Amino acid sequence: MSNKYDRHYPAIPLRNVTVFPGMVMHFDVSRKKSVKAVEASMAADELIYLVTQRDSQVSEPGIADLYTVGTIAKIKQIIKMPGKILRVQVEGLEKALVNRFEEASGMMLADVSVMQGFEKPDKMVSRAIIVGMRELLTQYAHVNPKFAKDTVKRWLSYNDAEKLMTEFAQEFMMDFDKRQQFLEAEDYEQMYTFAATLLVNEINAYTIKEELGNIVRERVDKNQKDYILREELAAINEELDGGTITEAEEYEADVEKLDSPQYVKDKLKREIKRLKSLAGNNAEANVERTYIETCLELPWNVSTEDNKDIDNAAKVLDSDHYGMKDIKERILESLAVRNITGSGKAPVICLAGPPGTGKTSIARSVAKALGKEYVRICLGGVRDEAEIRGHRKTYIGAMPGRIIEGLKSAGVNNPLMLLDEIDKISSDYKGDTSAALLEVLDSEQNVNFVDHYIEMPVDLSNVLFIATANDLSNISRPLLDRMEIIEVGSYTANEKFHIAKEHLIKKQIKENGLLVSDVKFTDKVIRTIINSYTREAGVRGLERQIAKIVRKAVRELYKAGVFTSDGTRDKTVKKTVNISDKNITDYLGKVKYRPDKKNTKGEVGIVRGLAWTQAGGDTLEIEVITMPGKGEFKLTGNMGDVMKESASIAVSYIRSVTEKGRYKVDAEYFQNHAFHLHIPEGATPKDGPSAGITMATAVLSAVTGIPVRADVAMTGELTLRGKVLPIGGLKEKLLASKTAGITNVFVPRDNRSDVEELDTEITEGMNIIYVNNAIEVFAQALMR
Repeated sequence: MSNKYDRHYPAIPLRNVTVFPGMVMHFDVSRKKSVKAVEASMAADELIYLVTQRDSQVSEPGIADLYTVGTIAKIKQIIKMPGKILRVQVEGLEKALVNRFEEASGMMLADVSVMQGFEKPDKMVSRAIIVGMRELLTQYAHVNPKFAKDTVKRWLSYNDAEKLMTEFAQEFMMDFDKRQQFLEAEDYEQMYTFAATLLVNEINAYTIKEELGNIVRERVDKNQKDYILREELAAINEELDGGTITEAEEYEADVEKLDSPQYVKDKLKREIKRLKSLAGNNAEANVERTYIETCLELPWNVSTEDNKDIDNAAKVLDSDHYGMKDIKERILESLAVRNITGSGKAPVICLAGPPGTGKTSIARSVAKALGKEYVRICLGGVRDEAEIRGHRKTYIGAMPGRIIEGLKSAGVNNPLMLLDEIDKISSDYKGDTSAALLEVLDSEQNVNFVDHYIEMPVDLSNVLFIATANDLSNISRPLLDRMEIIEVGSYTANEKFHIAKEHLIKKQIKENGLLVSDVKFTDKVIRTIINSYTREAGVRGLERQIAKIVRKAVRELYKAGVFTSDGTRDKTVKKTVNISDKNITDYLGKVKYRPDKKNTKGEVGIVRGLAWTQAGGDTLEIEVITMPGKGEFKLTGNMGDVMKESASIAVSYIRSVTEKGRYKVDAEYFQNHAFHLHIPEGATPKDGPSAGITMATAVLSAVTGIPVRADVAMTGELTLRGKVLPIGGLKEKLLASKTAGITNVFVPRDNRSDVEELDTEITEGMNIIYVNNAIEVFAQALMR
């Protein structure tokens, strides 16, 4: 066979595919070099060289990974698919031998020599090929009934050896390396040799398979057809090495090695005995296998040793979280008690507070400090009791509950298990989820926790449970009684500043693939982001804003040439993106929030109240106006039922006060006037009793015409007799007041102990006025 020199062609390495001259087929292209080759081919004469990889698993093949014979093909059609994939249709033209490969312009080029077609065999050789192929194809069709009858009939009808061998090489099911042999063949006689060898091997394989099937059928009862596959495997193993270990024997060996109580081993042995009596592939046998494997994977007596170094735990907690003094102290106290008593039992800690305040991350840090495995179980939206206790294994699709799954994934029986969003669980007709959690969290009961699927007591006493919640009012009282509540309050602006500077900025720079030297934030701009672009109790929104800035910084560094198009850093280019007050709007846009500020002067019927929200504290103005009417009282501002009741109490109390002559109001004033009480930001729902004293002061001011001081704010629940009752969320409310520049705050006297527990950072510069009743508030808040 002679060769003639051709020219360079763009080349594409193919996986598991060999293209022959005259063949039309399509394949997908996704590698960058191959895409470049397709584009170069279409820009020239639409010709391309297709060569098969020796190993289809190699993602970036080199010259040594490719065969030396391929096919020059013409590209007929290109379709762009999702994910930057090209579907290319080609027609094979000529077989070609590679002289050399080279890489240029981001693609592979092949210098090839076109190989001339085979010489036509003489009549005797052609006849021998046809007779031999007919005999072998007939035998193969007999032992393999699945072989297409139409294809066999067509091939047996051919009298042209060239056509028969060409179609056989292209269409017969074979591995790509076998098909490559046909492409590299030097003549039709060699192709016949390859085909005959392939067919003989296939015929022998099907014959042996049939013999093994006969051996199996002699052993198995005719009514147990589903057992044939398993017995075939046993017969094959006997032919190979004289014996095999059954599945049940493997389970029995695993049970003997299992570190568990004796009752667990006894139970598993009974289940294995039952498995032996079941047919191999029926549904009940599969249930038994899944159950046995699940029990074998549980860490019955496997545990890790806790890190007892209290100083190390303190360092870990301090390095991961800023502030949170009470929480850290409680964790360290628990560790100290564990070291002394050696007992793993401890009250379940529930971290309660607004979103984004670090409840979940503090649990992860505790696991890190104690050297425990960490498992997070999200309970948000769980309303089926079986999610906790598991399903009976007799049900279709039965599985263990989340607690057992958590133990299995941890691999030890003493992990730290975080029950996240425990206040978001609910109940329906399938059972009470919170009641199912009682056994999990009660230290007196969880020693013998029974999951419906496992059906054996599992000791949970060594598990350190930590729960998180946003709103404790949504948790049932019995469940709440099992937990020790630690309040995770809102962060002060100073705490947010330190968290951002020491943790969030470094974290986002690392996650976005930059170095600390690439992006610089000034202290002033960090405070601007906190005050002008976020309004929240935690720092989740703050982290999102920082991430947004860092992503834009990555784009700037790309444009400056610090990174090349493939993401590689060019160390010769130096640039730092500086974020300051002057350019912050380029990254985050216009200011989103402007803090509420106190009024410049006192006004009639307007009083500043304090509110707690899930996003932290806030101030709200309560406005009251009077007008001629017949005693009507109108409420607006999206108030809940409790707040409407507080407004009604406030009006009733003011009527009782003025009618007794303490303030100069005509006796018939309320019968001749209408009242309208409004709380701005009407789209925001508001509820709670703590605005009672604020409403009463606003009503009294509107009725008497006496202005209310602009530099005061107040909070407290009001009774019909004028008592000011204590309220919650005081930390958040004082922070909101301080942000608004209001330093004089009226607080119920019974909240004095709550104020004393606050950090001086919050109370510094504040004039907190403790009051018992509304008269004390009126005396100091109204301008006389």
